[in-house]
Amino acid sequence: MSRWWDHLSSQTSSLRDRTRRAVQKEIADAAHALFVERGYEETKIDDIAAAVGMSQRSVFRYFETKEELVIGKFDFAAAAMLAIVRDRPMEEAVWVSLRRVFDEMVAPCDDPGQRPAAVSILSVVFGTPALFAAYLQKMHQLQEAIVEALLERANAAGRPYAGDDPAPRALTAAAFGCLVAAQHSWLAGGTTKTFAQALDQAMAAVRSPQVPPRTG
Repeated sequence: MSRWWDHLSSQTSSLRDRTRRAVQKEIADAAHALFVERGYEETKIDDIAAAVGMSQRSVFRYFETKEELVIGKFDFAAAAMLAIVRDRPMEEAVWVSLRRVFDEMVAPCDDPGQRPAAVSILSVVFGTPALFAAYLQKMHQLQEAIVEALLERANAAGRPYAGDDPAPRALTAAAFGCLVAAQHSWLAGGTTKTFAQALDQAMAAVRSPQVPPRTG
């Protein structure tokens, strides 16, 4: 059965798939630049098509809707985040691994050159109900992929979770809840602190010092 995250792995994807993703990234980058410059509502598909030298019809071959032009970009971050969790040391605490996964989201927010665009796009997403709902759905799909990666890691380490153990899903859901909460507070606070600080504060708020996170 095909899973949403299977296409994120460059090791198993075909050249055709990688080429398609490269074109999608080019279109998404151009769209985001226009959204930042002109605003989401003011930017038309024709504007995006012109920016990448395509017809409107060609753009719709890669993105079915204008909303997907915004949310689809998170697929590229998702691919990197999934790779990070798979590369973390087996003995590392799950909560620590999840925090490192979010470095992929921290980088553009805290890099001076990328911050204005990151703020603009997140503001559009969080300020547009349909986009925010689509974003949460995308994050839920990524959570499922990360849970599976954590289960695989625990099995490889010889410390598998019991089939009815909610820990990997609970930890992952809590961490992603912290990510969204940090994004909210970071935007609401005028981005006066770094996003890394906002995220660390959110994750510290839900981590009980009396219950150390499970490794594996």
